[in-house]
This record gives sequence, structure tokens and C-alpha cells, in this order.
Amino acid sequence: MTRTTALDALHRSLGATMTDFAGWDMPLRYASEREEHNAVRTRAGLFDLSHMGEITVSGPDAVELLNFALVGNIGTVGVGRARYTMICRADGGILDDLIVYRLAETTYMVVANAGNAQTVLDALTERAEGFDAEVRDDRDAYALIAVQGPHSPAIVKSVTDADLDGLKYYAGLPGTVAGVEALIARTGYTGEDGFELFVAPADAEKLWQALTEAGAEHGLVPCGLSCRDTLRLEAGMPLYGHELTTELTPFDAGLGRVVKFEKTSHADDFVGREALAAAAERAETAPPRKLVGLVAGGRRVPRAGMPVVHEGQVIGEVTSGAPSPTLGKPIAMAYVDAAHAEPGTAGVGVDIRGTHEPYEVVALPFYKRQK
Repeated sequence: MTRTTALDALHRSLGATMTDFAGWDMPLRYASEREEHNAVRTRAGLFDLSHMGEITVSGPDAVELLNFALVGNIGTVGVGRARYTMICRADGGILDDLIVYRLAETTYMVVANAGNAQTVLDALTERAEGFDAEVRDDRDAYALIAVQGPHSPAIVKSVTDADLDGLKYYAGLPGTVAGVEALIARTGYTGEDGFELFVAPADAEKLWQALTEAGAEHGLVPCGLSCRDTLRLEAGMPLYGHELTTELTPFDAGLGRVVKFEKTSHADDFVGREALAAAAERAETAPPRKLVGLVAGGRRVPRAGMPVVHEGQVIGEVTSGAPSPTLGKPIAMAYVDAAHAEPGTAGVGVDIRGTHEPYEVVALPFYKRQK
């Protein structure tokens, strides 16, 4: 059965085009995905992300459990801070990429992707054996609303007295937003400044309406999953199931920096350590393929799964592709053989239904905001 968020009726009243995403009925777009995309780049956009999976890990051994279960060093995350990390299988394959928030001394919130939330919950529960820690499924306890874009600080400031100026990137603090209790996090998936607000589902509609009113003078618009995808693609951010899979390790994905072999807790032997050490060595000596950016010479849009070619030979595969509203031309992320991964490599194309369309190899990200 398809699940709905607390804002489902509101999305429909706004005329949203809905779509099934990871078992949830979610807004794909409200009007024009290009307009929604440009609003986030230049003004602000409002997103319902209540399909994300929140899992609370608490207890005396919470940090030891997380250090054992995840690849990052959670012991160095201060209270009120967050960290991007991953959970891997014993063979090093990526089960999901996550954000872990430290809410209190021995309480952490793990936020998983919607499609992997049950997998992550099951893995954490299984890995918790022997640790004095509780793993709790809190997916029904939260709605998640994001405000993203250069005007987002002004919008959120107008409805809270929380210290947003002191809130760093990848930090979170409890506060009241438009009279609603919230965890205010300075995180996002768009390449812009912004906030993700975790609230009780019963408060979601009140908060959405208050942000809509506060954002009116700033040009804020409601945004769907379609522009969220083009925004994260321009920002070079990986999407699970595309750039990240169980067939790849963090090192294959160019994200080896999230793996911390020198953890400070006693849980040095974290799940996947041996396989990841071997993957790190391979990445240093003979990387099989590298994740690169591709910018189209023409107008045809590449899609996931299309072959990347060089002089008639397949050298890689597109993982994500879309028209880029910011660049004004189609772009893609792709894994390509290391020999063809250098920016500016000549003669690279994408096989789009039998035609080899020319593409330029570029470094990621395609877009970086001005600080």
C-alpha cells in the first residue's frame, strides 16, 4: 500500500502532480519543474521530505554501536552537530548513505533514504546485539520540511527566534518555528544554503502554511521531487540506486573520505573494514572506473544506464542525467574508465539510442554556490 505524508491533502489542493516514490505518494512538481529549480537557485523553495526514514539510536553504548555499524567516526560528532556517512555490507557494498545527528549526549538520529529505511533499520538492529543501546524506528514520529535557497535564512528567521546565524552547516538545534517545536538542521540536498525542519506530523501543515506566508515576499515556491533531482545533480551529489549501490564501495564512488579507519572508540573493527581497506588500496593503485561529470555538446538528454563511449568502445555508463536549467544544456554523472576520466578528455560521447552524442568530461560538481 502506498504511504502518504501529513501534507498529502495540501499537495493535492496546490495542484501537485503526484508520483509513487519508494512506496510513498509524493509531489513530483506543482507547475514547472524548471521554474521550481530556478526558484531554489535564485530565491527559495519549499519541500516535503517526510518520506525520509528517521531512526533513533540511544543508550550508554549508542556511539560505540554507530561506530561499529557505520563507516564514519561518530565519536567525534559533537552534540548539536551532524555528519554525512554510510552504512556498508561486510563486503564493502553501500547499503545507504546517511546523515547522523547527535541530539544529546547519548542520543543520535540516523536519517536514511526512503527506499532504504527498512534495510538500515534492520541492519542497525542486527548490529546492536551486544551493545547497551536501543534502536528505535521513528519514521512515524516526524514530518520533514525543507526550505532551500539563498533567501531561506531570511524566511526561516522571520518565524523563529532560534540563533540561525550561529547555526553552522551540518548542525542542528531544537527550537520553535512558527509556534511549532522543531529540530532545525542546516542541511540540504540542493547545493544551496537551507534548512531541514523535523516536526511532529500533526504540526506539518501549520508549519508549511506559515513558511509559505513568510516566503511570499521572497519569491518562495513549493517544489517537488523532480527539481530536487536536477538540483542535486548540478551540485554533484550522489543518489542512492544511481551513483551509490551495493555493487560499489565508498571508494568506487569517489567518497572514500567518509570511511574512517582510525576510529577513536573501541569499535575499531567496524562492519566492512577489511573489504574497505582492500577497496582503498585498489582505488589508489588501479581505480576501475571514476565518477565524472559530462556536459552535452548537443541537446539530447542522457539517461541512467546509457553507455558512455570513446571511439566506438564502451568506456562507462551514465548513472544520472537531465537537462540542467542552470547551465542551459543536458548534463550527466557517469562512471568511466580511469583512462578517460580526466576533465577535457577528447572524443567522449554517450550512446543515445544508437547515436554517439558528443559530451565533455568535466570535474564535479557542475554548480557551486557563491558563499
